[in-house]
Amino acid sequence: MMSERKSKGCLIATVAWCFIFFILAIAYKFLVHPYFTNKLTEDTGSSSRYEHEINIAADSFSGYAVLRSPFLVKWLSDKQIKLNVIDDGADYSDRLKGLEERKTQLAVFTIDSYLNAGTRSGSFPGSIILVLDETQGGDALVAHESAFKSIQDLNQPSTRLVLTPDSPSEFLARVILAHFSLPNLSDKWLSAEEGSSNVLKDLKRSNPSDKKAFIMWEPHVAKALKESGYKVLLDSSQLKGYIVDVLVAERSFLKDNPSLIETITEGYFRALFHYQNKTDGIQKLITQDANLLDSENLDSQLANAVADGIQWKNTVDNYAHFGIGQQSTVMSQTYLEDIIGNIMSVLIKTKSIPSDPLNGQYHTLYYDQVMRSLQSSQFHPGQDLNLIKDLQAKVETSGSSKAIAATPLNDKQWESLMPVGELQVNAIGFVRGSSNVSRSSQREIATLAKRLQSFPNFYLEVTGQTRAEGNADANKQLAKARAAAVASLLEKNGIPDWRIRTKAAPSGNQNGQFQSVIFSVGQQPY
Repeated sequence: MMSERKSKGCLIATVAWCFIFFILAIAYKFLVHPYFTNKLTEDTGSSSRYEHEINIAADSFSGYAVLRSPFLVKWLSDKQIKLNVIDDGADYSDRLKGLEERKTQLAVFTIDSYLNAGTRSGSFPGSIILVLDETQGGDALVAHESAFKSIQDLNQPSTRLVLTPDSPSEFLARVILAHFSLPNLSDKWLSAEEGSSNVLKDLKRSNPSDKKAFIMWEPHVAKALKESGYKVLLDSSQLKGYIVDVLVAERSFLKDNPSLIETITEGYFRALFHYQNKTDGIQKLITQDANLLDSENLDSQLANAVADGIQWKNTVDNYAHFGIGQQSTVMSQTYLEDIIGNIMSVLIKTKSIPSDPLNGQYHTLYYDQVMRSLQSSQFHPGQDLNLIKDLQAKVETSGSSKAIAATPLNDKQWESLMPVGELQVNAIGFVRGSSNVSRSSQREIATLAKRLQSFPNFYLEVTGQTRAEGNADANKQLAKARAAAVASLLEKNGIPDWRIRTKAAPSGNQNGQFQSVIFSVGQQPY
């Protein structure tokens, strides 16, 4: 009995000692050894020259080339700031998660992608501090002329829009769906391809008569237009304030490091100014950037096409978007708050998101104090760069001047306009038998005027209609009067009279399903 107890005690002691040795081994491996290893590394290494290391999530879009530019990297390095631009392959959900988990301090988004990703995750962990760029032709809807002559021709159940989901291409499609009357378009209108290059491949292997239209970005738009019979139906140069890239800062980091964020913002503006004031500076940067990323092999012609399709937003533009600075400059740009609201409206209307997660509080999505601080210090991006001899004589002008604005037309030019499509507008109501617009429809016309400001290069044809009953001549006069009344209200809401032409449709014309007024837009040929 004693022998058995002794054996059992020895066994327990052995197990206990084994357990102790196991714990000690684990402690050594994970605590003691790392400590001495790190201590040795510290004793035989040097201190970093950088005080701050910033991770920014982005992708290979050429509009972000300035963020990756040698100038910005060096300028920040001289300020002891290390900037790491992390390419996440345009995975916006992962990009948002990086901000939520504070793995990245900064991230770039198109505003629509940020709204979509934030809605899906239930939070908006970052605040917009800077408007980077807006595409002005860099994204386009391309189709063969035998399949579609205008956007209105898309109004068929068999139409498919070939594009990259969760990208500016998809949002361009949604802008079209939100603004144009396409009731016959199928709910299954989207045909997905991974990347703009694959959309181009689909275009090349498709039959020109297929009911397919293709949405892609540069340089693939330029390549597509080299294919016989293909043309642009609509590109982002015809839009204002929709496909907009912004720089977002994680909120806690922004709150704790406002001066650091301001320094990074200042460096960005200096880099942009540097490249824009060098001969072919932006084009060369885009080419170098594409080569380093191994994303596209760009020759000078394609690099120019990419550069021409992007409107980089400089200091003056940002002051205006944030509502800061001289009134004349501010009026030339759309307020960021309104841009966010317009984009949200498109996403909701096209059922990309079910409802407004911000409840109309769009100002909570951006932080204007960085720009206000720069403006109050009279910051100029050319200062201390030896790029300008007389700072007072050279003023940084708004980049918005690159866009081609609509101009007054003569009758012949009106007749030569390229049809775009019929706008989606709630039926305009009139007092029975008159041209007096109802009060509710006056509000609808005011909303339409605001929408038209997002399409600054479109010309509007307002067509009055009446039913077939009654005297044909009287009906025609009533149709003319109704069109004129609507045009007058549009003018009162800020649309120049030279952008509008009115006419009367034949009595009983069923276009627009007997709406008393229909709205069609056209543009000057590309």
